[in-house]
Amino acid sequence: MTDALTIGIIGDGFMQPEFFETALRDTLTGRDLTIRSMQIDWPLRLKSTKYDATLPVGEFVGRPEEYFDFLHNLDILITHLAPITADSLDHAPQLKTIAVSRGGPVNIEMAAARERGITVVNTPGRNASAVAEFTVASLLAETRNIIRGHQIVASGKFGREFYHYDNAGPELCELTVGIVGYGDIGTRVARLLQPFGCRILIYDPFKELTQAEIDAGFEKADLDDLVARSDVVTLHPRVTPETKGMMSRERIAMMKPGGYIVNTTRGQVLDYEALYDALVSGQLKGAALDTFEPEPPPADWPLLKLPNVTLSPHIAGASRYSATKAATMIAGDIKLILDGKPPRFPCK
Repeated sequence: MTDALTIGIIGDGFMQPEFFETALRDTLTGRDLTIRSMQIDWPLRLKSTKYDATLPVGEFVGRPEEYFDFLHNLDILITHLAPITADSLDHAPQLKTIAVSRGGPVNIEMAAARERGITVVNTPGRNASAVAEFTVASLLAETRNIIRGHQIVASGKFGREFYHYDNAGPELCELTVGIVGYGDIGTRVARLLQPFGCRILIYDPFKELTQAEIDAGFEKADLDDLVARSDVVTLHPRVTPETKGMMSRERIAMMKPGGYIVNTTRGQVLDYEALYDALVSGQLKGAALDTFEPEPPPADWPLLKLPNVTLSPHIAGASRYSATKAATMIAGDIKLILDGKPPRFPCK
């Protein structure tokens, strides 16, 4: 790749092109850059396609052919949601690097990129703090009746039913919180909950606790033991064949009576029909849900009508900082690649 570079940025309403251009120009000083940008109208007008049996990619916006012309003559592509397939790469014969501003390159046909010798990098952990904060906020909102209290005041009633002992929620210091998945997000959830005085249980077969975490009272447990001992189960694993449906009807039935489930990872890890039954029966006291399966959930889905759920439209990772952090991470990796060094966040 020569010093003269053509970089294309396909941004959107969240990952806006100017964030990446600013980070690139600040990081790649002294280089001859031509930067082309386009901004797709997601999330306000366009919707993403989560699954498409006709394409080898997922969680994307638009069709591959809509971006073919833009890809022509690019040396480097930065994208968040554009679907990049083998056909896409045939329209970008100069392309050497693809940077994806998300935790996993699910919208990139990785086999096709590898076959062409294209380096793909992404931004793992760029929204980990955002999701962790949102997880704790969702737990507090559900346990302490914050949304329900808002609805009462907004209705003009100023009811006092949530000051009745039977309806009041627990404090976090009373609770054992089981964290399923102890990656970038799960570790931050644990650290945020620690000052509240929660007891922390952790399930992750791929992570060992540090001595500092052990000294803080964190405890590893197998999944069934964690589920049975926790007042709150909060879900943070990646979606894999092993984790799909891991919070099953059988495991929900193992939970303590009056427990809570929080889900800010993908919906595929949780049996929502079983969750509904447990919430209706009173076995579980509540749930806080940012993600669903399917997504978006059907408008007439009974789960959405329950009084003991706190719902949000998959926005846990939507912080301003996570967008600008992704731009900085990508610019740093592009610099390393151009300097002949290995990137920090390669995709395999």
